[in-house]
Amino acid sequence: MPDGGEGARRPTEQTRQITIDALMEHFANDVMDIEEFERRVDVAHKASTSDELKELLKDLPGGGNLPAVRDESSSFDLTTPREYSITSSDRVEDTAYVVAAMGGTSRRGRWTPARKNYAVAVMGGVELDFREAAFGPGVTEVKVFSIWGGVDIIVPPGINVESRGVAILGGFDHESDTISTDDPHRPTLRVTGVAVMAGVDVTVRHPGETARDARRRRRQERRDKRRRLRRG
Repeated sequence: MPDGGEGARRPTEQTRQITIDALMEHFANDVMDIEEFERRVDVAHKASTSDELKELLKDLPGGGNLPAVRDESSSFDLTTPREYSITSSDRVEDTAYVVAAMGGTSRRGRWTPARKNYAVAVMGGVELDFREAAFGPGVTEVKVFSIWGGVDIIVPPGINVESRGVAILGGFDHESDTISTDDPHRPTLRVTGVAVMAGVDVTVRHPGETARDARRRRRQERRDKRRRLRRG
């Protein structure tokens, strides 16, 4: 007779289906070939425990980044949706450079940042949009140097952001978000550097959210918070 441990817990059909949906998304984004996709889907259909389904996604970008679904019988926590993706360490490069000189450059969409990223803007602009990026485990560093330019860093809700910079006749701003998570595996983005007669902005935005939408959302969140405080 099963011992009733976590690995013996039977998954719901809802859990199985969202696992297959996640595999389909990764296949559509060329993360795996057709043979590997078919193999994993076949395993998902035959899986008898939630842990088996979890293993199918463990080494893929996003890991368990699935829609919020309540699965009472599973140890696979689907109740808190993550808006960030995580990939395995062997997919992450050590160093990367993003340079804009009298022009502009950006990184956005699905990409994997290096462990150390150098963003240099000289009379130009750099945009680093991490909302669809697949973070490596642990700390991802962004080292900024901007003179007569600007660096915009957009991060998804839920990740840990550390921002420590020096601004000389400029700004080095980090606008945090009210959303927090207890996920022990959440990545950390550490932003450091220098802005000389330039600006560095670190902001939190949901996927697909514009800067105006984000400002409107934060205003509404502050109003809601004040109402809750007034109600005690």
